[in-house]
Amino acid sequence: MKFKNEKLKKFEEELKNKKIAVIGLGVSNIPLIEYLSKKRAEVTIFDDRKEEKIDANVIKEIKKYKYTYYLGEDSLSHLKGFDLIFRSPSCLPTKPELLAEKERGAIVTTEIEQLIKMAPCRVIGITGSDGKTTTTTLTHLVLKDAGYTCHLGGNIGIPIFTKLNEIKPEDIIVLELSSFQLMEMDVSPSISAITNITPNHLNVHKDYDEYIEAKKNIFIHQNEDGILVLNADNEVTNNFKAEANGKVVLFSSKQKLENGYIVDEDIIKECNDGIRKHLIATKDVKLKGMHNYENICAVLALTKTLVDTDKALETIKDFTGVHHRLELVRVLDGVEWYNDSASTTPTRGISALNAINKEIILIAGGADKNLDYTPIAKPIVEKVKRLILIGQTATKIYDAVKNELEIQKKELDIHMCETFKESIELARRLANPDDVVLFSPASTSFDMFKDMYDRGDKFREEVNKLV
Repeated sequence: MKFKNEKLKKFEEELKNKKIAVIGLGVSNIPLIEYLSKKRAEVTIFDDRKEEKIDANVIKEIKKYKYTYYLGEDSLSHLKGFDLIFRSPSCLPTKPELLAEKERGAIVTTEIEQLIKMAPCRVIGITGSDGKTTTTTLTHLVLKDAGYTCHLGGNIGIPIFTKLNEIKPEDIIVLELSSFQLMEMDVSPSISAITNITPNHLNVHKDYDEYIEAKKNIFIHQNEDGILVLNADNEVTNNFKAEANGKVVLFSSKQKLENGYIVDEDIIKECNDGIRKHLIATKDVKLKGMHNYENICAVLALTKTLVDTDKALETIKDFTGVHHRLELVRVLDGVEWYNDSASTTPTRGISALNAINKEIILIAGGADKNLDYTPIAKPIVEKVKRLILIGQTATKIYDAVKNELEIQKKELDIHMCETFKESIELARRLANPDDVVLFSPASTSFDMFKDMYDRGDKFREEVNKLV
């Protein structure tokens, strides 16, 4: 008998009588708007950008549905009298207009929250300040290779909510979830992981505590059957184990755990009541860097109840990584060029530096998220031969590094560049055979680029032009 998603059916019936707002013409909301039009819902669209800043094809699409829409900075002043509001992740639920509507009785939600609530199958959710895309992608691949019909979404993949009617109970949904998506969510995936938590997005969140509270929603609503995978080496995530409702599985690269997964003496091991089983040597894995070995531990923990470990290791061994994450672009005259555009925080930059054991010419800097660059100064001083800085954070990184140089009584060749292209051309002139040119910005991308993917693509493009 064909499966019918009764929760989805009930939701769609209720849509007919609701006045709905969709905030943000982003990747996840365009398919949502199309979906709502097919359900004949009454929809009004909001976006804080002016029309000329929005893709012309998107404007053409929403005009096709003949929906009312408000654009520009004051668009939310028209947000009044709605029953159901779908916000984009970039529109935080703390906005006064949303709070006023919620107090009046509106339901404020997201496409992701409704997906988790109405999913007929197991949902795996992964978050963290760093490493979540690699962990999510590899988890999805392990499950897919094991024979599951697996749906990848959230920050990566495709918007899944509009595909819910195609998803069966035996399928698995794997989601990468950001703090913005998790804020005020009142449902959690049944299997969750937090790779780590360090200060991030402090240019958007009210403070670090708000950021941490948002991350907790990935597990706080689990029941006793839930599984939570945590980084034992990160103080914030390790403390979460006391708040978990279900089973907690830890991973570590610094401790010999009684239970969980560890990286010990270049071997990834599974621990059961103090007995440690060797799973795979790090030299046999194509991913490099301790941060990636920790990600593998998280993947093994997430998939343990679903996939035979030996089968999972087959996939893990051959996984070469995700674009823009320590991605080898080319070798030119004996110089290796690495694209690590996904490095949007100092901690991610530190991980990249620690993963490379050659002379490094580092290109760093980008848009400022109000983060502290003091922690990355010491690794730069100890591992970098030449430092090239660009973007808004160039001065912050420079000041932190200069202070560390004074402490260590060392010198470092530091260059400031005005343009992205200039930084790459300078690195080409400075690099010697057997050097590594590492583009690991340790900053977000919105000062010069559309996003980190655009930034990484431009880096690849410019590097491949070099002669």
